[in-house]
Amino acid sequence: MGHSHSHDHSHHHGSSNKSALKWAFFLISTYMIVEVIGGIMTNSLALLSDAGHMLSDAAALGLSYVALTFGQRAASSKKTYGYKRFEILAAFINGITLMAISVYIFFEAYQRLINPPEVISGGMLIISILGLVVNIVAAFILMRGDKDENLNVRSAFLHVIGDMLGSVGAIIAALFIMFFGWNLADPIASIIVAILIIISGYRVTRDSFHILMEGAPLNMDIQEVKNRLLSLDEVREVHDLHVWSITSDFPALSCHLVIDQDEDYQMVLSKAKKLLLDEFHLHHVTIQIDKEGGEDCSSEDHCN
Repeated sequence: MGHSHSHDHSHHHGSSNKSALKWAFFLISTYMIVEVIGGIMTNSLALLSDAGHMLSDAAALGLSYVALTFGQRAASSKKTYGYKRFEILAAFINGITLMAISVYIFFEAYQRLINPPEVISGGMLIISILGLVVNIVAAFILMRGDKDENLNVRSAFLHVIGDMLGSVGAIIAALFIMFFGWNLADPIASIIVAILIIISGYRVTRDSFHILMEGAPLNMDIQEVKNRLLSLDEVREVHDLHVWSITSDFPALSCHLVIDQDEDYQMVLSKAKKLLLDEFHLHHVTIQIDKEGGEDCSSEDHCN
């Protein structure tokens, strides 16, 4: 009977993620104030909805920064994985916030479709263009982070992309109002932005909920993992295979491998760990070896 852990996982992207989130937070927060004032002065829902989204951006970026800071805290006897899961909670909250804001924008846009108000298009255009520039810079900063692997950074990045699209919508609406006097362009632009926001929010919420529910990593075929372990000459059976994510860029695996009585379990452990690391990038693995004909671990009490 053999048992082994491997958990040499390192968060080498942590510092770049934190730096990106911090600078994007300051940039978005500062311009959000400008956009709120501009939205009120020009009476533009497109600007105010964009400012509302910027408020959620600022909250999302701040929360994401705190989450990464917490996530790097050391594990303790009470929290054996540390605070890494806090990142996923932050991403989940961000996703819910995105969807809630989009619902509010839909409601406000409906009111304005019924009774289109006068909008000061010149001021709206200037503020929208400045907002677009700010969002492009913020998105560029976040792209330097690990957005493809880290769900928390990705959720913050999607906030900023949605806000960038909001600025584009506000610019187009301002041009329509300026040249054609079409005030309906303002709420219509808001509705288009709200649709884009709710799609982003749904995706982030879905992915973070999947991780919170201990779902298998979306980019990993569990049957393929099992087949590759069975391809090892010494392995007769693979059972109680579990693959889950501690956080978005930290997958983990546990399983039982059944081998013949005369096999060297340490050698099998080494081969299995190397296979999982090389082919599936699994750093944190727990493997128990059961020798065929010996003690069989099949109940949940023994296997987890």
